[in-house]
Amino acid sequence: MSNVELKRAALADRDIKRHGPEAFEGMRKAGRLAAEALDMLVPYVKPGVTTAELDERVLAFALDHKALPAPLFYRGFPRAICTSFNHVVCHGIPGDKKLAKGDIVNIDVTLIVDGWHGDTSRMFAVGDISRRAERLIEVTFQCLELGILAVKPGNTTGDIGRAIQTYAEAQRCSVVRDFCGHGLGRVFHDRPNILHYCDDGEGAGSVLKPGMLFTIEPMINLGRDGVKVLADGWTAVTRDRELSAQFEHTVGVTETGCEVFTRSPAGLDGPLIRAS
Repeated sequence: MSNVELKRAALADRDIKRHGPEAFEGMRKAGRLAAEALDMLVPYVKPGVTTAELDERVLAFALDHKALPAPLFYRGFPRAICTSFNHVVCHGIPGDKKLAKGDIVNIDVTLIVDGWHGDTSRMFAVGDISRRAERLIEVTFQCLELGILAVKPGNTTGDIGRAIQTYAEAQRCSVVRDFCGHGLGRVFHDRPNILHYCDDGEGAGSVLKPGMLFTIEPMINLGRDGVKVLADGWTAVTRDRELSAQFEHTVGVTETGCEVFTRSPAGLDGPLIRAS
């Protein structure tokens, strides 16, 4: 990296908000409620249920807990959650489509609690699924966990991407490059951008410092990394129609590592959660 590039990176780093204990407490509440919303959905993610029904359940859950779903009407998005099936990479719009045995679906929930955003997503298996779908979900879950392990002061955002990319490609999967994690807090999307890959050398990206808040949300494909957005302006799908999976947590950088705000209180955020 040249001296000019180093100076630009330093200026960009200063634009990244750093938060104190009050913010971390607010993020714990928002993150926990978002995780509880996904826990609540577990019994309902089964054959015959529509994604609109899941959306309505989350909206009711949020309002019952004095929270608001951040996606609803955000830049024109029409629903409270995102539901992304099979070859849909992200931003699937809930509707009349019914879940079918063998589907895999990512459900993405962001709830605003007292002004703070808790953002998380999980993969759900609808009944019995294929072994290749199971393997993709397992790889994607591990990518997220490895990304989280890379979060500590002095590391960089590039270290997060490198950990994810190295593992995914070793498993003969690909990392989606068109979407990334993001800073958040009292706003939905903020700096820094968290890429889930890193083609540059050591130290690439922004330096991680205590008080930073962001999501890590790798999207991993069984096939190639290419995606396209459908005519609705939101739904992103794999170009080769191969399966895609995603997991997401919201984290905060601490003095010694990181805090994950969106872990499931019931332990239901593992790689293969399904309705009993």
